[in-house]
Amino acid sequence: MSYILRPFKHPISVLTLVLILLCGGFFGLQAKDYGGIEQQRIDAVFPGNDKLSEPTGEFKVRTISHGDKLLGYVFQSQDVVDIPAYSGKPINMQVILDPAGVIQDAYVLEHHEPILLVGIPVERLHAFDAKYKGIKADRRVVVGRSSDPEAVTVDGVAGATVTVMVVNEIIMRAAHKVAVSLKLIEDKSGAAKKPATVREDFYQPATWEQLTGNGAIRQLNLTRGQVDAAFKGTEAEGVGNASPDQVNDTFIELYTADLNPPAIGRNLLGDNQYRFLMQDLKPGEQAIAVLGRGLYSYKGSGYVRGGIFDRVQLRQFGNVISFRDMDHQRLSDVFAKGMPEFNEMSIFIVREPARFDPGAPWSLELLVRRQTGPVSGMFSSFELSYQLPEQYLLRPPPSAAELAAIEVANRPTWVNIWYQKAFQIGILCTALAVLMVILFLQDTFTRYPRFLHWLRRAYLIFTVVFIGWYALGQISVVNVLTFVHALFDHFRWELFLTDPIIFILWTFTAASILLWGRGVFCGWLCPFGALQELINEAARKLKIPQYELPFALHERLWAVKYIILLVLFGISLESMSSAEQFAEIEPFKTAITLKFDRQWWFVVYAVALLVINIFTRKVYCRYVCPLGAALAIPTKLRLFDWLKRRKECGNPCQLCAKECEIQAIQPDGRINANECHYCLDCQMTYHNENKCPPLILKNKRKTRDKPAPVPDSAELIPVVQVFKP
Repeated sequence: MSYILRPFKHPISVLTLVLILLCGGFFGLQAKDYGGIEQQRIDAVFPGNDKLSEPTGEFKVRTISHGDKLLGYVFQSQDVVDIPAYSGKPINMQVILDPAGVIQDAYVLEHHEPILLVGIPVERLHAFDAKYKGIKADRRVVVGRSSDPEAVTVDGVAGATVTVMVVNEIIMRAAHKVAVSLKLIEDKSGAAKKPATVREDFYQPATWEQLTGNGAIRQLNLTRGQVDAAFKGTEAEGVGNASPDQVNDTFIELYTADLNPPAIGRNLLGDNQYRFLMQDLKPGEQAIAVLGRGLYSYKGSGYVRGGIFDRVQLRQFGNVISFRDMDHQRLSDVFAKGMPEFNEMSIFIVREPARFDPGAPWSLELLVRRQTGPVSGMFSSFELSYQLPEQYLLRPPPSAAELAAIEVANRPTWVNIWYQKAFQIGILCTALAVLMVILFLQDTFTRYPRFLHWLRRAYLIFTVVFIGWYALGQISVVNVLTFVHALFDHFRWELFLTDPIIFILWTFTAASILLWGRGVFCGWLCPFGALQELINEAARKLKIPQYELPFALHERLWAVKYIILLVLFGISLESMSSAEQFAEIEPFKTAITLKFDRQWWFVVYAVALLVINIFTRKVYCRYVCPLGAALAIPTKLRLFDWLKRRKECGNPCQLCAKECEIQAIQPDGRINANECHYCLDCQMTYHNENKCPPLILKNKRKTRDKPAPVPDSAELIPVVQVFKP
């Protein structure tokens, strides 16, 4: 697998590049090596960090700490989401979150994007990544502009729109998944934003066993050995460790429950005690039962001196809720049948300002401290997760805006991109529909050559400006190679759907090849081809001399583009990244995608081709273009011959062959569909009674063989009168 983090900086001459391609040389592969950049980014974000944990959990998240203080979390996107980028391979990024679920850093570690391998400096991508600093993981981020007032918008990278849109999806989806898994944010993709409420009308008798069985009461069991293991590798390692025969002894057995639902509170506390408790609670407050037994006290004695319970705290959505002595009630009597004996029983009140959501997951954190010095110590945290069962809850129906947000969050990446490019898609589909009308009614249009010439010029301008420079819809031979490889290696439709403009053009081109051949794309829809044609036409208007190669040489030079295509395909079998670099023989990226904003040697190459085109029409398309060669191969399968010919074409008439500006008409009069660009000039001549020699001769014969008209009697009267004596 190739890995490129730096821009392509070695100036390779165009001639050398072409010679290497024709000889089948190979670029050397760069080994995958992040070079310690992961730790460098962590140090840049949290300069004082001194501890980085091992990857844990489903998403292999590592915690970043300074002493006892948690600074943040770090992970790589490839461990969280699998979203193919424009190249067909995922982009791997390192993302750093703080404890509040806010992105502090997003950095590309590995990519295979052609536009960035050789084209746009990777520094522009890193500058784009930097815009995500300070964005919370639950926000919606849109590249470009958005009609959603709550969305965060970031500017893209010119020439790499699809790539940065995929990067945006990777960063935000990965950050959201990790933040939800760590309970730093609420999962808004499947639930309403409004907090749930407890069902006060639901009650049924239940035993302790039933309440623990359905999840109404949750439990955490810790042994002394588990606690000792939590301090391993820290300054507190070995402090107060259990002996070998004590490692399985119970350190603490901890239980917790939300007492607000009557089906839980009444069964635990009894009717009277539950009623008095609920009367003391204000709207929005929750009563949390905490029960413990074992060697360790969850209350400790710190709250007696400072008024704060320093061994237990509650966490929800990344917010930490601490308890003071005024939030605590001692619980002495319980009524649940089958309940075990406990050393400590308490009720903690979560006050209204905490904006606690009883319907969302939360956790009770138990903090265990070990002394490392006279006044210093270390904490280790153990988590008891809790989720109130659904039968005890009422969830408000989501609003229309929330439903829309949920829909957006659950869409596949390619669907979001299609929505964001709806305007471009609409214009392109309309233009393709117009082209279809022109092609199906070509016999009618070609009878009006002046109108069709201006219509074609306007369409070519649209192709260059809108399809090429604005929508970046320049198809490349890299797309062909990617498609061929995908057929044999894990074909995924979303790989091709990621760029809607390219996908629509590819679909239309495939259909047009079966009906008309390669000429429709090369003559109407290729932005670089259209640019060449417009420049050459302007040169002809300015009377700049034109030069054509002898047909025998011209016919042999056709083979060059097929050789280049075969070489590129061979290179791609070894390394797709190397093939993407060699595909720079196409000037498309320079002239169209990047609008000549590139290293000087690429610009010189593209400009040189355009200058040659001034004197000889579309030289690159005719002799060099590997994409044209790739499209010409399936042209043999076309179903119809739409271009009309007469038996005199080629023998004796050579008018169309001489006028064909890309020499696609052979001396015998046949049109080579593999080389034809479907400009329809020959069809305009075919229908022109004043230009087509066979048609002119046919009309002359009709006139000559037609008998003279016989005048009627009314017309003879004046003549008789003139000659009357």
